[in-house]
Amino acid sequence: MDTPDFFSPDVLSRHVAHTMAFYHPRCVDPSGGFFHYFRDDGSVVDRRARHLVSSTRFVFVFANAWRHFGDPDYQQLVRHGLDFLRRAHRNPESGGYAWQLEWDGGAARITDADNHCYGLAFVLLAYSHALMAGVEEARAWIFETFDLMEQRFWEQEHGLYADQASADWRVLDPYRGQNANMHACEALLAAFRATGHLPFLHRAETLARNIVQRQAGRAGGMVWEHYTQDWQVDWDFNLHDKANLFRPWGYQPGHFTEWSKLLLQLEAQGPQLAENRDWLLPAAQDLYAKALRYAWDQKHGGLHYGFAPDGTVCDADKYFWVQAETLAAAALLGARTGAERYWVDYERLWRYCWEHFVDHKHGAWYRILTADNRSYSDEKSPAGKVDYHTMGACYDILPALAQRRSPVST
Repeated sequence: MDTPDFFSPDVLSRHVAHTMAFYHPRCVDPSGGFFHYFRDDGSVVDRRARHLVSSTRFVFVFANAWRHFGDPDYQQLVRHGLDFLRRAHRNPESGGYAWQLEWDGGAARITDADNHCYGLAFVLLAYSHALMAGVEEARAWIFETFDLMEQRFWEQEHGLYADQASADWRVLDPYRGQNANMHACEALLAAFRATGHLPFLHRAETLARNIVQRQAGRAGGMVWEHYTQDWQVDWDFNLHDKANLFRPWGYQPGHFTEWSKLLLQLEAQGPQLAENRDWLLPAAQDLYAKALRYAWDQKHGGLHYGFAPDGTVCDADKYFWVQAETLAAAALLGARTGAERYWVDYERLWRYCWEHFVDHKHGAWYRILTADNRSYSDEKSPAGKVDYHTMGACYDILPALAQRRSPVST
């Protein structure tokens, strides 16, 4: 298979366009929102089921596509997605957002009404990118969502957000997790870029410091996923559910590199940060190095999904999003440091993904592969996967390529 020049912005733009062509226009439900479940060939598996994560990520996808390609249809679909968020997912009485629902073409039947901080983080991300895509009414919804997160999930004594609450907000689940806080950090960075409101940036900074420094210090110097109600490490949570969609057991190297990327994006804000930023680059480099050290598959390429506290791989599968976030981290580290080794990693991983993960016939990326790079099924996009990670990584990489200081020999 011929491989393109992954240092060419045109190659990345064409790849994003090819991925978009898988989803658009077949993902659009004229009656409201988007279809969420697709097979490899693009056929819709389930026309009714809707998940908050997919509903919000589609807004992100179309907002970024409009900003990058300028197709007015993409901006209209941002509005289409926002309308569904407000009309179907949002409870106007409680202010919360339903986690899952069934859509019959005109009305929503809520199947899981619980409130998730992880979900609200993506609501905030969707509104932030919508505003950056020119949807001015999203500005008020950014502040509305942040206030809701602060009121319902923020725990001042720990400097982090709780995770899950009942539909009526009366019961707060004792589980605490880093994943919701990581994506809240991502969303708050976007909210800051969209509004210039400094408290968003400073809250993102607080989350990063408390997860990557304090909590990691309690978990062997690396980011563990699961914690008790008082934010002590819970080594046994989902011990026998290593492939859980949102709360898998084990260290997650994809989250290491995702944090690496976020730390660099924080550092780039410079003097606007509330505290000293000297720790951000070393922490980003350390997390990235540990992800590659423990998760890179020397035999088959790519990064494994999870590894145990003793450093052994506990889930050898290859997930699309882990590779995508590592590509972005490698590019940002390469641009930030000028170190050639990051660009070597970047090209090596792109070659692997191009051969094994990218569906060159139909578009988009395969979701999960075995350790030796075989597909499990023809299910390309279930709940949550709208290639937000892959296209988002390309958008993150493009400015890094512009900063690249020296060519890599291939």
